[in-house]
Amino acid sequence: MRISFSPQRRDDALMVSRTGDVLILNGEAFDFSALPDGATIPAGVVPCRWITGPVDRVDGELRVTLILPHGPNPSAAVAFPESLTVTDDGPIAIPHDEVDDVDA
Repeated sequence: MRISFSPQRRDDALMVSRTGDVLILNGEAFDFSALPDGATIPAGVVPCRWITGPVDRVDGELRVTLILPHGPNPSAAVAFPESLTVTDDGPIAIPHDEVDDVDA
């Protein structure tokens, strides 16, 4: 599975994991196992606010672009994230900046 990112200033968070062709975003599962090789699900068809753009299967690899939420001053790694190739099931570490806990 290839995951690309579209960074966006947001105050919410995204937790990502996978089980085979099932992508789990903040606890909601999206099953792409029925998507055949060479096929595309057009942008906006998958009912998920985190998936932006089409979902494709190319040479057997599922490709998806996710919104990557970030704070007001993202690091370069978050503002310009590299795509991830995910081969294992389980939680996926997505680019993020550590948030400082500041007592008011």
